[in-house]
Amino acid sequence: MRGTQVPGSTTDQRLLDSRGSADWVHTDPWRVMRIQSEFVTGFGALAELGPAVSVFGSARTKPDTATYALGVRLGAALVEAGYAVITGGGPGAMEAANRGALEAKGTSVGLGIELPFEAGLNEFVDLGVNFRYFFARKTMFVKYASGFIVLPGGFGTLDELFEAVTLVQTQKVTSFPIVLLGTDYWGGLFDWLRGTAAEAGTIGARDLELLTLTDDVDEAVATIVTSDGGARGGMRESGRG
Repeated sequence: MRGTQVPGSTTDQRLLDSRGSADWVHTDPWRVMRIQSEFVTGFGALAELGPAVSVFGSARTKPDTATYALGVRLGAALVEAGYAVITGGGPGAMEAANRGALEAKGTSVGLGIELPFEAGLNEFVDLGVNFRYFFARKTMFVKYASGFIVLPGGFGTLDELFEAVTLVQTQKVTSFPIVLLGTDYWGGLFDWLRGTAAEAGTIGARDLELLTLTDDVDEAVATIVTSDGGARGGMRESGRG
C-alpha cells in the first residue's frame, strides 16, 4: 500500500487497542473466523463418531402421535443395526429419533441451529453441537452419515431432503441412500415427481431411483445397511430373524 492507502496505525496497535466501536464483531472478515470455528468444532466433535445415519423430520410432531412413535422405533432400530443417530437436535420427530437411540443404549447426536423460536437441544441428545450457520451444519449431516432417513416434516425437512438428493444426483456424494418413511405423507410428493416433474423433463426418470419410499422401519434400516456394506465399522447382530 502506498500514499493515502497506508494506514495510520499498525495491525498490532489495532489488535491491542480496546477503545472504539464493537461493530467489528459483525463484519464479514470476522464472520469468516466464526464459520471456520464452526467447521473445526463440528469436525472435532464427530470425527470419531463411527457409522451414523442422519434422521430428519418435523419439529412440530407431538409426542402422542404415530409419527413420534415411528421415530422412536427408528432410532432404536438404527442403534441395533450398529449406527449412531444424528438429528437436528430439536423437538418433535428429531427428539423421537434421539430418544429411541438413547433408550437403546446407542449414541444420540444433535446438531442444533440458532433460531429465534427454538431453544436448546432436546433432552435425549448425549452429543450435541450448536451452529449459527445452516451450511456448516448441513455439511456435518452429510459428511458423517451413511445415509438419510426422512420422517414427515415441513420446509426444513424438505430442504435437507432435496439438498441430499441433489448431492447424490450430481455425484458430490456416492453410495448415499435416502429413505422417506411414511407412504401416506410422502406419496403425493412421489406422484408429483413422477407424474409432473419427470414427464416435463425437469428431472430424469432414473432420478426417482435415488429415493426409497416405505412404511417399514426394518426396510428403511436395511436399505441403509445394504448400501453401506454393513455399517463400515462392522454391524452388531440385530437379533432379527
